[in-house]
Amino acid sequence: MKSICVYCGSNPGANPLYIERATALGTRIAHEGLRLIYGGGRTGLMGAVADGVLAAGGEVTGVIPQHLVDMEVAHQGVTTLEIVGSMHERKSRMFDLSDAFVALPGGFGTAEEIFEMLTWRQLGIGKKPCAFLDVDGFYAQLIGMIDHMVEERFLHPEQRQDLWYGDDAGQMLAWMRAYSPAQAEKWFDEKLRAALR
Repeated sequence: MKSICVYCGSNPGANPLYIERATALGTRIAHEGLRLIYGGGRTGLMGAVADGVLAAGGEVTGVIPQHLVDMEVAHQGVTTLEIVGSMHERKSRMFDLSDAFVALPGGFGTAEEIFEMLTWRQLGIGKKPCAFLDVDGFYAQLIGMIDHMVEERFLHPEQRQDLWYGDDAGQMLAWMRAYSPAQAEKWFDEKLRAALR
């Protein structure tokens, strides 16, 4: 593992711990010798994690669409800033550059990005680990919903186990380095499978 993509909010959020933990994750990423891949912003948790990496002597690649550069939210101090034409290009490029994906607290964009990576994993597009790094229980209810998806037979238990969730960055990075993807296929009930034959 040489690079890790961090999805997170462009706002700081209500809890001061969010910025603190984002900065700490950035520091840890640099100390682990990993390159940060992220959305290229300078504000909120995005800016904090990038600044944490840079302050610790690490390398940061930001990928940002032109319209956000035009809004003056791009981080001009990162190691490499790639400017792309659209959000779709941004996500595709971040996938190509990254060996693993983690979500810190954030909103719709953060959730959409990490869930797309989980969906791609489920469909066999790439074999890259995905994680939710929790801060003060931020993701507890969402993980509960994912567990409910397993109970209701929309997710395999193996696919749930394929997703790391916790609040310790060191444990998360160790899991990512030792990651072996689940082999579960998309879950079809036998009645549905028979109807497709």
